[in-house]
Amino acid sequence: MGVSCIVCQNETDAFTHPRTGVVFHACPVCSLIFKDQKHFPTSEAEFAVYENHENSIDDARYVNFLRNFLEASVYPYKKSGRALDFGSGPSPVLKKILETDGDFDVTIHDAFYAPDEHYKNRTYDIITMSEVIEHVHRPRETIGALSDLLEPGGILSIMTLFYPIDRNRFFDWFYIRDPSHVAFYRPDTLSFMAKMNGLVMIDTNGYRYATLKK
Repeated sequence: MGVSCIVCQNETDAFTHPRTGVVFHACPVCSLIFKDQKHFPTSEAEFAVYENHENSIDDARYVNFLRNFLEASVYPYKKSGRALDFGSGPSPVLKKILETDGDFDVTIHDAFYAPDEHYKNRTYDIITMSEVIEHVHRPRETIGALSDLLEPGGILSIMTLFYPIDRNRFFDWFYIRDPSHVAFYRPDTLSFMAKMNGLVMIDTNGYRYATLKK
């Protein structure tokens, strides 16, 4: 039997990268592709990857990258409210942009850089995950927990590159080469996860952004 999908628990189909030997599992039900757990990084290895990131509020290109995400996936639906940036990274740039652009009260959480779990004691109108979900080892549980923190009518805005369906393009895709990236999504994967958690996908650009609503 194949490995159970880490989103929907259905049986998956395994395939191996022809050059790197990395084993992947593809779910025929929710369309998730994820690395075999033997390729999941340790916490130490994952942290080492993040320490090489150089994202800051002084990097105009990075600020523009995040603002494009917010303008596509948050601002059309919410221009104020309590927000949680889940997976905020070493420098909470998205928090600063939200606070500059609108009337947002922003909480941050990051497993490595802002590990305080007091964020669980509040509810939110907006939760953002920008370039985070591809790192998450247990996405079903994580999205379920975040959904529980959303107010009715609240939104969960996600940024992650959706994988190319063509297998040869997938093998050449730069996103799978990051050792901290373990799970890869299509819009229908996020729609499937939304339905599991009392959410509905209200928008996606089919490439990088998706907005789910409670």
